Amino acid sequence: MNILIQIARILVGGLFIFSGLVKLNDPMGMAFKLHDYFAPDVLNLAFLNDYTLPIALGVILFEIILGTALLIGYKVKWTLRSILALIVFFTFLTFYSAYFNKVTDCGCFGDAIPLNPWQSFSKDVILLVLILFLFSGAQHIKPLLSPGLMKLKMISATLVSALLGWYVLEHLPFIDFRPYAVGKSIPEGMKSAEEMGLEPTQYGTIYTLENESGEKITVNSDDYISEKWWEKPEWVIQENQTQSVLIKEGYEPPVHDFSVILNDIDVTEEVLNQEWIFLLPIRQLSKANKEGIAMLRDWVKVNEDLQIKTLGLTASGGDEMINFVIDEQIPFSLANLDETTLKTMIRSNPGVILLYKGTVMGKWHYNDLPSREELESLM
Repeated sequence: MNILIQIARILVGGLFIFSGLVKLNDPMGMAFKLHDYFAPDVLNLAFLNDYTLPIALGVILFEIILGTALLIGYKVKWTLRSILALIVFFTFLTFYSAYFNKVTDCGCFGDAIPLNPWQSFSKDVILLVLILFLFSGAQHIKPLLSPGLMKLKMISATLVSALLGWYVLEHLPFIDFRPYAVGKSIPEGMKSAEEMGLEPTQYGTIYTLENESGEKITVNSDDYISEKWWEKPEWVIQENQTQSVLIKEGYEPPVHDFSVILNDIDVTEEVLNQEWIFLLPIRQLSKANKEGIAMLRDWVKVNEDLQIKTLGLTASGGDEMINFVIDEQIPFSLANLDETTLKTMIRSNPGVILLYKGTVMGKWHYNDLPSREELESLM
């Protein structure tokens, strides 16, 4: 029994620390995921949207702290209760996402190990069982260090984790797992399954139909066609209840919605075929860091003589774009791009990405804008 408890202790504690560290590499990514969960059609907690980043950081730090506490045997009862509360919360979220098909990736391990909702739920159920098992043998979980050393260990884990989180937010993730990482080709990432010679993901549609008496039935798209349900006027499709369901997993292009619109003209091909081009993502103009914008503006002016095309990218539009260009004295054109794509491209708002014929050669936070020497070494 004691050996099994120690194995479970190591598995649970280690997994909590690993999960926290992976997310600590990119806390902004978890904040974006929380934003998805708080959406009106999911948990309807939109009032929390302005606090997603501190909530994300809090959860990440809590995971690391609890994992560390379990491994060294610090305040065992409090640790087990806290871990149980956290895993119950995560299990609810992942079940809700899986059953109602609301959020397709829980973000449990960030972008490093993407899990679909049912995989995430299964992982949480296994963890829940292990944690309940630890409760049954809590008397076997003994402190590994003296009280003073354990407190020092806990304080150190908290401070180091907090500093790492701060550093990543002030710069960029240590490891970029996204399809716009340095060295990645955007055109290659956009290729379809057919172009890659692979099997594509297959989806189906589930229709909800209702007759005049209020009776409802569900019909999949294949049956709807083969049984000619459109020829049965007594049954009406309830458009707001139509669902898309996964039939078979296959290859999906990692780059989605990369469509650059400049002055109502699609210039995506021109951007990707450009020999050298600076892309300056500013996903939301109203939320962009003001000091970062000033630094970016000055950096662009200093490097004008490199004669490299420079293009700003934003999800904002209309008068907001016009006023922003005037108020901030922006020395480059602004084009539109999907906001989710901008979030995926770079975690800095604003930031700089250097492309060579569609391949990412460099990526910088506004706090780390490249020097002339660094740029010349890449070109």
